[in-house]
Amino acid sequence: MVATAATSAFFPVASSPDSSDSKKKKLGIGSINLGGITSKSSSSGTLQVKANAQAPPKVNGTKVVTPPVEVFKNEDEVSSPPPRTFINQLPDWSMLLAAITTVFLAAEKQWTMLDWKPKRPDMLIDPFGIGRIVQDGLVFRQNFSIRSYEIGADRTASIETVMNHLQETALNHVRSAGMLVDGFGSTPEMCKKNLIWVVTQMQVVVDRYPTWGDVVQVDTWVSASGKNCMRRDWIIRDRKTGEILTRASSIWVMMNKLTRRLSKIPEEVRGEIEPYFMNSDPVVAEDNRKLAKLDDSSAEYVRKGLTPRWNDMDVNQHVNNVKYIGWILESAPLPILESHELSSVTLEYRRECGRDTVLQSLTAVSDHGDGNSVSLGEIECQHLLRLEDGAEVVRGRTQWRPKKSESSGNAVRNPPESA
Repeated sequence: MVATAATSAFFPVASSPDSSDSKKKKLGIGSINLGGITSKSSSSGTLQVKANAQAPPKVNGTKVVTPPVEVFKNEDEVSSPPPRTFINQLPDWSMLLAAITTVFLAAEKQWTMLDWKPKRPDMLIDPFGIGRIVQDGLVFRQNFSIRSYEIGADRTASIETVMNHLQETALNHVRSAGMLVDGFGSTPEMCKKNLIWVVTQMQVVVDRYPTWGDVVQVDTWVSASGKNCMRRDWIIRDRKTGEILTRASSIWVMMNKLTRRLSKIPEEVRGEIEPYFMNSDPVVAEDNRKLAKLDDSSAEYVRKGLTPRWNDMDVNQHVNNVKYIGWILESAPLPILESHELSSVTLEYRRECGRDTVLQSLTAVSDHGDGNSVSLGEIECQHLLRLEDGAEVVRGRTQWRPKKSESSGNAVRNPPESA
């Protein structure tokens, strides 16, 4: 009986005339008159109802006879769903074709973006800013557009912006080579031995600062430096003209991130990084002059109470090396910042800086630099960044050249308000 009910649910069974007549007799279906409501049974087996049950109205005491209103309800007018068959249970092919078309259009759009070509030679070739490997897989190249929030009061990019571009290309170089596992530039073998890279020396020479809207091209590569060091060099060019804007060179060593002590380069790690070494000379001539040690008696300008913020920390849980430059310039005299621009900086990192440290920035200004800098109006400064207890964090030396006038290109001397 259950099988019969299930079958009838999917395949309707036509009833025989004899069975319908017997049902009519049992149910008393026929012509019935109930006080004005007439029920008739049509030949098709549907129920027709004739309504005539309202009382005749009276007007001035006289009955008004109105013709009866007949309302018929035909059950044949209600559409019944068609029987379920194999054909009408197939999916809507139009919807399926529309979905396939949408997928193909989206894929074509993505392919067009990946195959994007510049329509003008001065447009950015690297639209997504992810960089690429060039020169036999040893040099990493990445383009940057100078944003409005990266320029300073002089309408040029700040030294912190330049340093951030150097750091970004270095990390992307390691990542594109497939060696970025954990931390900043840590290879798989370095992660196993809890080793990280730390910078010990940095030299940056800026020939010209880019301005808002300029596109710069940054090239970086690594080379061996001694037995347990690695040197990384950078060249920043104007993407449109090819002019060299900045040259930088740095020395890196390994440190155990648990003991915070320097470590030799293990042979396993050396095997990972040596295939990427480029046999080249430093792009910046090494300045062998010893950096001066400043103290309270030799420093002319001191800025105290400098503390790192949470955003100054990197993934290795120490202060980002770019932040040190900002702290060093905190004690630079304002007249120099107004009339000169930073042309070169040499940094020697001596100690890492944590989150809860409090630092002091010391600066001493020299009347002249080396060579013919007296006649050119150049200024040299000595810097020291130290903890409150006197422990040295960074020693530095900066050289400054007079700013150029936007109209004539001549050197700008001290403005009247700072004289």
